[in-house]
Parts: sequence; C-alpha cells; structure tokens
Amino acid sequence: MLKEVSLFNTKRDLLTFLLACGLILAYTLLMEFQNYKNLTRFNSALINATVLKQYEKTKGTKSYQVLQLKADKGFSFYTTANQDFPHAKEKRLELELFAEKVTFYEYFTGFYASCRVLNIDDTATLKHKLNSYVSQAHENQDVANIYQALYTATPLSRELQSIFSALGVSHLLAISGFHLGVLSALLFFLLQYPYKLLQDRYFPYRNSKSDLFIIVAIALLSYLLFLDSPPSLLRAFFMLVIGFVLYDRGIKIISMQTLFLTLILLLALFPRLVFSLGFWLSVSGVFYIFLFLIHFKHLGKIRQFILLPFWVYLLMLPFSLVIFGNFSIFHPLAILWTTLFTLFYPLSIFLHSIGFGNLFDGVLETFMRLAENKTTLYLSYNWLILHIALSLLSLYKKLGMWILLLYSFFILVHAIYDIT
Repeated sequence: MLKEVSLFNTKRDLLTFLLACGLILAYTLLMEFQNYKNLTRFNSALINATVLKQYEKTKGTKSYQVLQLKADKGFSFYTTANQDFPHAKEKRLELELFAEKVTFYEYFTGFYASCRVLNIDDTATLKHKLNSYVSQAHENQDVANIYQALYTATPLSRELQSIFSALGVSHLLAISGFHLGVLSALLFFLLQYPYKLLQDRYFPYRNSKSDLFIIVAIALLSYLLFLDSPPSLLRAFFMLVIGFVLYDRGIKIISMQTLFLTLILLLALFPRLVFSLGFWLSVSGVFYIFLFLIHFKHLGKIRQFILLPFWVYLLMLPFSLVIFGNFSIFHPLAILWTTLFTLFYPLSIFLHSIGFGNLFDGVLETFMRLAENKTTLYLSYNWLILHIALSLLSLYKKLGMWILLLYSFFILVHAIYDIT
C-alpha cells in the first residue's frame, strides 16, 4: 500500500501557496471595490435584487414591511416598504437604491438603505415553483417552511429558528456539508450500476471513480448554483473537490492542511465569507471532526462512528449556546436526531417526488412541540473565546484536547442545571 504524503513538504511550498492566494485576494478585492464605487458614485443606483425575507415590524404606532434582499452583484442589504407592500418573497425586484453613504465595510457585511421599487417581476422562477410545489403538499406552513429550507435553502421563520436552535438541530436545517455528503452518497449509489454496465460495454479503459466523481460534482455544482451558493454549502463543495484531487494524487486528506487549503482558497476567491456566520460554523464543524480523527485514529472504524457524533455535539455546543442562546432538556438528543436525519433526508426527497411529502407532517409537528419548554441561556463571548483557545491548543497537545472535552462537558452540565 502506498504511503500518503503531505501537501506542503517545505516552508517554500507553503509560502508559494500563500503568495498565490494573496494575489487572488488582491484581485478579488479590487473587483469588489470597483463594484462598490459604481454603486455609490451617484446619489442612487439602479440594481436588480431578489427578496430573501419579508416580514412586518411595528415601531410605536407605525407598522411597515422589512425586506432583506440580495443583489445580483452579490451584496446583501435591508430596506423598508409601506405596510401595504405586496408579498414579494423570492421575487426579483428592480430598484433605485440610495446607497451613496454606504461604506466599503458595510458593502461587504450588509447594510440598510432606502430605495424605490420600480418593478416587481412576477415571473415564477424554478426555485419559486419548487417551493410552491412543496407548500401545496402540506397543510401546516411551518412544516412546509422546514422542507423549503432543506431543499432550496429558503430562510426559516424566526419562530422556527428559535425552536430548532433550542432542540440543537439548526445545523440540519441549514444546507451544508452534511447534506452534501448524503446527496453525493445517494448519487454515487444511483449512478454506479448504470455506469458499470456502460463501462463494461463501451469504455472498459476508463477510471470509474474519477468519472463518477466528475458526474456527481457537476450535479452538485448545479445544485449549488441553483441555491445561489450558500456559504456553508460552498465550503463543503470546495472541500469535496479539493479532497478528491488530493486523494487521487495520494496526498493525505484527513489533515488540518486540507481544511487550511480550502479555507484560504475560499477566502481569497470570496472575501465576503469572512463575515458569514454560517461559513465559520461550517468550518468549525469540520475542524472538530478532523481533530477527533487525528487524536483517535487508533480506534476502530466502528468505535469512531459511534463516538464521533457525541464528540461533535459537545465541542460545537459552546458555539450554539453563545451565538443562539436557546436550550431545552431535549437539546442533547440532537445526537440521535442527526443520526436519524441521514435516513430522513433522502427519504423525504423521494416521498415528495411521488406525491407523499406530507407523510411525516405529524412527526415533525410533534417534534417541534418538544421545544415548548425552551429557555434562553446568557453566556458571554468570553466562554467562546476560551473554547477556541483550548481548541487551538489541542492541535498540539493531547492534554489540551482532554481539557477541551471536559470544558465542553462542563458547559453542557451547566446548561442542563440552568433549566432544571
């Protein structure tokens, strides 16, 4: 068996890679700055944008609509409209945007600006048609919203976000590497037998693994573009491609170098990801998976499979509590829900495709009711800073890893004690 090699064997290799990424980043920022200057050059600018969220808000005696939009140029922003503004979620708008006072930092992170709606495009997009099809399959629109989040990355309502964060399964509703892994495995399973029949007859000289990967990667890339490249899914897709390229060349995959390579490349190509919470949570999840596989590589595959979900849950718990602040007595059962989701996700896709998408509606409604006794925990960011520091220490010291594990377990005990 050939021995796997490392990606960067010398400091020169690493410096060359960082220099190349630095040049890419400089060019990307230059292009973004040019787009920013075009947007703010005059008092207003004409843009096209898609409505991501729309909800009503009341301030004093005045009620109005709040719209979150994503422009075709890639930046996101908020604006307000009159209370009688028509429902426009997922629709494209032609706007006159008054953004002359927006800073370059705000352009990257998101901003508020007033605007004038010139036109609402009522043409139903493929995504809108799919969401409508899913919605028609369910009487409970909260359940429909769950499936729309799973299939088309439609944002959850605030109430549902609170429910699922209290149950510890927010990561299941945000399309990420977990979903990409399930979909890629499903596609490989469905394609390998038809491909083998064709290969045996027409092209026996081809490498089936490489060909199947290319076919699956194209399908996943199409899905990524259809969803408008959510940060967590973008990270997962890049890592899938990079991982296969490294594997095909005999380079070690389960290593922090792989994560580092993916992270630096993505930030160089898409610097706006620096300000994406979903992106960093996705990176953190992969970091702790690799950390487990590095420290416990001596364990058998079965033990790793059993212990890994407990490990990831514990080490991601401080992020969940500090950022979202919701907890319930059922939160630790997220380990079980995550395991069951591996079966539920592809099965739900199949059921919707044959007209039985509402089969699990009662189960989901019961599941949501588990969060009725949720509570809010107020943990300062100092807890998270210490957790991150211990995480970095555990890269170099096994003792640091055990301290990190005990620290996360202490936070879990504290959370359970706080609600009982």
